[in-house]
Amino acid sequence: MKYLPELFAANTRWAEETRAADPNFFSGLANLQRPEYLWIGCSDSRVPANQITGLKPGEVFVHRNVANAVVHTDLNCLSVMQYAIDVLKVRHIIVCGHYGCGGVRAALEGPSLGLIDNWLRHIQDVRDRHMEFLAALSDDTARWCALCELNVIEQVRNVARTTLVGDAWQRGQPLMLHGWIYGLEDGRLQDLQASLDNAGEGDTVVAQAVATTRSRYSAS
Repeated sequence: MKYLPELFAANTRWAEETRAADPNFFSGLANLQRPEYLWIGCSDSRVPANQITGLKPGEVFVHRNVANAVVHTDLNCLSVMQYAIDVLKVRHIIVCGHYGCGGVRAALEGPSLGLIDNWLRHIQDVRDRHMEFLAALSDDTARWCALCELNVIEQVRNVARTTLVGDAWQRGQPLMLHGWIYGLEDGRLQDLQASLDNAGEGDTVVAQAVATTRSRYSAS
């Protein structure tokens, strides 16, 4: 018995259509993986890295978890980063969050969801760091959106502070970090102006990005 036959049928159609469009597509993928980008995004099924960036399979290396968190004790995320930096030699690491993130909302409102509460504690740390600003926003949706942005910016800071990125920069390896956010309602990516390519500018860039987000929501 074959379970989930509709998925196998869809896979067959995709493989045949792809091969018809490019007979060498799969042989090229099988021979080499050389992406320029590492994408650290949310596990949300509505935010697929390849589709929203228009990149083909093989062009972006991907790590996803709930609320796109970069935790210094998460060996899964760190292993992906190490392979991407040291082996694949990616030139860009993109932390991408999205508006309407359920993990961020849970961290913002604080309901108990079970085991995942331990993971969301990292996002709550971001919430607590910006609590005065968030509490001053009268609109719940604005508060949620603002925390989605602030979380991305804080995770870029966490990426910059890993020994993996620090060592790469110290040896002169080209590597730039970026903080983006994705809109579920319009399909558009937004640059949160948190890009940096050396350790010395990290705190300044992050502080400016945080100030920009705060200013935008305070004025609305």
